[in-house]
Amino acid sequence: MHLFANPARFLKIARPLTAWLGWLGGAMIAGALAWGLFVAPAERFQGESARILYVHVPAAWLAMAGWTGIAVASLIQLVWRHPLAAVAARAISVPGALFTAICLASGSLWGKPTWGTYWEWDGRMTSMLVLLFLFLAYIALANAEREKAGEGRLTAIFGLVGAVNLPIIHYSVVWWNTLHQPQSISFIRRTSTIDASMLWPLLVSALGFSLLFGAVVLMRMRAELARNKVEARLRRMAS
Repeated sequence: MHLFANPARFLKIARPLTAWLGWLGGAMIAGALAWGLFVAPAERFQGESARILYVHVPAAWLAMAGWTGIAVASLIQLVWRHPLAAVAARAISVPGALFTAICLASGSLWGKPTWGTYWEWDGRMTSMLVLLFLFLAYIALANAEREKAGEGRLTAIFGLVGAVNLPIIHYSVVWWNTLHQPQSISFIRRTSTIDASMLWPLLVSALGFSLLFGAVVLMRMRAELARNKVEARLRRMAS
């Protein structure tokens, strides 16, 4: 873990990896969406409206994975004081918030023809909305601590506490009998209720968006490290 504590060593790997993740992720997303929109059959009960799931499901996955990344980075920051942990957490927060918003928006568009309403205060949708608010609060708190030249410990603690919402999101369809459909894919049990003709483009889309997410996070980390370097140089010149 401390192998990449040196920013120069991290940047040496992050620069080429950013391009590879970005281009590969973009290609996979384009192929998966073309496959899902024009080749895969319409869903038996939901019809053509189910095609929005090729964006909605990856967005939901990355929203939860994003906060998981923040929580892990926050733990590393608090326990091991890794110099790049806070940088990584802050880099994850904005794309995490974006994909959470995409998840909510696409879910609402899917809900209208499927459930007859854009929004329902059920367990899954409400807990996902809470996640969006957590992301926005984290971004605001991180910016405030940064402006005060703080170590970011309060932000890291908030990142850990906010992870309590993740199991609520995951198990909400089990704990409460609401509009949102139950879990369709279980990687633990290796089961799926989705036909292979629709499952494969969905998985490729999720992987493509994940790679693109990783590229964005690396770009944001590189940008913050560059900004820190410039600020340190300006402080030395001012003194």
